[in-house]
Amino acid sequence: MYTFIRVVDAGSISGAAERLNVAKSVVSRRLKELETHLGVALFHRTTRKMNLTETGRAFYQQSVRILDDLEEAEHTASQAHGTLKGSLRIALPLSFGLMHLGPAIDEFLHLHPQIEFDLDFNDRQVDLVTEGFDLAVRIANLADSSLIARRIADIHAVICASPAYLERKGEPETVADLENHQCLVYNLLRDFNHWHLHDKNDQQIKVRIHPYLKAGNGEFLRDAAVNGLGISLLPTFIVYREIERGELRPVLTHYQCPRITAYAVYPQTRHLSHRVRAFVDFLAERFKETPYWDACLQQTTQESVFQPRS
Repeated sequence: MYTFIRVVDAGSISGAAERLNVAKSVVSRRLKELETHLGVALFHRTTRKMNLTETGRAFYQQSVRILDDLEEAEHTASQAHGTLKGSLRIALPLSFGLMHLGPAIDEFLHLHPQIEFDLDFNDRQVDLVTEGFDLAVRIANLADSSLIARRIADIHAVICASPAYLERKGEPETVADLENHQCLVYNLLRDFNHWHLHDKNDQQIKVRIHPYLKAGNGEFLRDAAVNGLGISLLPTFIVYREIERGELRPVLTHYQCPRITAYAVYPQTRHLSHRVRAFVDFLAERFKETPYWDACLQQTTQESVFQPRS
């Protein structure tokens, strides 16, 4: 059953063999023995791909639950004084993961040294089931109802630029002024040619911008802004230190950026083990209320660069 699950998650026998560190022939033999034992075909096999049959799909979901329950029972039985054991495979957004979740994971490991983490820092949206992740942290307005989500923290954004750039190009007073500015844009958004803002009356505004520099990493864009290359709209968790030090200055603060949320998500087909639940509870507690990066900005700026939004 375990080999069968790994084949489904990896999408191929060769991929499963690599994850299990065994020969492909071993995986093929185990699958054949399982199908012979059950008396059914679990896959539709072609020369390029293996697709689950309806029976195979149902058997996969049941197998995941059974083996997760078995693993959890073994860990519970072996726990001494509540010690957490086992592995956690987690997908994390790159900048938020390195800057804020990394230190949190270090702290969690000091509390639970027998947990083993397998971390993927990447801004792509992974397929949790296919790629075998226990959970992921995503910064988004979630629309996928097939995932179970737990709120970790609200994420705000701010429009900012370096004092040197603003002295050279002038500070924009209205969103219309952005047309005359060099905009540094996060290009993994669906619509990176517009910034979506709210005015003081909470009316949504779609602002056309002209990207001067596009990149798929917020820290790169932050550094470009610090170096005077333009104006950028970035999460406060990326730029709060630079704003504190005066290297970046918020602009157009009478406009608000829509709030999104950081969630811990996991698929419904996955049993929520005690170690996953403990880690998610730890993150939710650590980042509850106002996150420290926003608290710093509230203390160091005379005018709030964001407002809590519903």
